Amino acid sequence: MLSHAPPKSLLQLIYALDLVIHGGHSRPSLLNLGIPANTFQSFRGGAQKVTMALVVYWYDFICFGIVGASFFGSLWVLYRKELLASKYDTNTIYESLLVARPDTDGFVNAMPRNHVGSSQLWSSCWKGFHPGWLLATRFVSFLVMAGFLMWDIEEWDATIFVYYTEWTFALVMVYFALATVISGYGCWLVSKQLPSENEETAGFLRTDVEDNETTNSTTLRKKEIKGTIKLQSHYAEEAIRLRAGFWGYLMQTIFQTCAGAVILTDIVFWCIIVPFGSNAHLGLNVLMGCMHTLNAAFLLLDTALNSLPFPWFRLAYFVQWSCLYVVFQWVIHACGYTGWPYPFLELDIPWAPLWYFALAVVHIPCYGTYALIVKAKNSTFPRWFPGAFVRSY
Repeated sequence: MLSHAPPKSLLQLIYALDLVIHGGHSRPSLLNLGIPANTFQSFRGGAQKVTMALVVYWYDFICFGIVGASFFGSLWVLYRKELLASKYDTNTIYESLLVARPDTDGFVNAMPRNHVGSSQLWSSCWKGFHPGWLLATRFVSFLVMAGFLMWDIEEWDATIFVYYTEWTFALVMVYFALATVISGYGCWLVSKQLPSENEETAGFLRTDVEDNETTNSTTLRKKEIKGTIKLQSHYAEEAIRLRAGFWGYLMQTIFQTCAGAVILTDIVFWCIIVPFGSNAHLGLNVLMGCMHTLNAAFLLLDTALNSLPFPWFRLAYFVQWSCLYVVFQWVIHACGYTGWPYPFLELDIPWAPLWYFALAVVHIPCYGTYALIVKAKNSTFPRWFPGAFVRSY
């Protein structure tokens, strides 16, 4: 005998639509399909798991507006500071990834505004500190953090990436991985430096004596050789700047994004989650304690050694990073994921807009805290170590 009851998947779809439209109260009209009422009851729990996160209340649109305004506002800031400033402002001190300083032989290169010099990516703010030590520091930081992240994944599987902690921890790892590669490139540049001017002059004079050239021809030849070497050096530096431009810009952007995100992550963990919202994964244990300490410790150590500037407007990248995470949470919940990793991200509570507004505002002091750390470094270290420290602007 053939059954005339609809397929099980169709029953789930009908009941899910009924819950969304009528807020969880089933209407008798949907039961006029020749289907027993207890059939829907058997699917009630499963349908709630699918549709609970799809219920959108009027106050959720305020949350959407807060995140949207933050994202597009940050885009506007970046447009003004990254694009327009580099085109029209030519009378200020630049922080450019494509470094260009006038040299003694007349080569003058324009520098876009608000960027960092390519040599600043791998050199230290401490005089005499070889780039190899900065390379070693970054590489060790990457290895240690990779070990803790693998431990976390082995403990909880890949679902841990629903947490902002893991997003930030992974981003800091990406920074150290990229910084390690760029530091290695910087060490290679240092090892391939051209001979000094004195060595060039001495070598030429030895050749001059052997060839018994006149004084006038010697002077002329020295100028020609020096000009040739200078020109070759100039074009080599230009090629280096072009190659380092994109990756250097990416490294600087990730560095400043990590700075704000690490402060936000650790403050939320130590000041909110540990005292008030601990659970099986977010509770205070060795793994979580190390992950919420080492991320800041390694980044602060790198900050103490590197010569990267820290302009305020790149707070916009930090805001975009957090907006991306929030949108990710909305998407996976719309696809049926249940439960929120953090209670202040929930959309089904009337005071959700207040939480979202507070989260948007707290980005400013978090980023500002790290900016003050960098400012303190550049203002106090020159006084404490006047002959050893070089400011990073």
